[in-house]
Amino acid sequence: MEVGWFAAIIIGGLAGWLAGKLMDIRFGIFMNIVIGIVGAVIANAIFESADIHVASGWLGYLVQGFVGSCILLFVAKLVRR
Repeated sequence: MEVGWFAAIIIGGLAGWLAGKLMDIRFGIFMNIVIGIVGAVIANAIFESADIHVASGWLGYLVQGFVGSCILLFVAKLVRR
């Protein structure tokens, strides 16, 4: 089961916001959405190459978005220094 584009924006924003809270890095709502969606794509590629299967649907997209967002924020934190 795939999520639609509207759900991907909402879930990506939530994932980016949660990752920003965890990593203590704050961006605006637009950047949270972008980081969450891009993070989900990155995490999906990483999980696929490692043959790790996450739950499908909105929960899987949220987990992937959160993990990918944390990775993106960690890299951004390293680059900022």
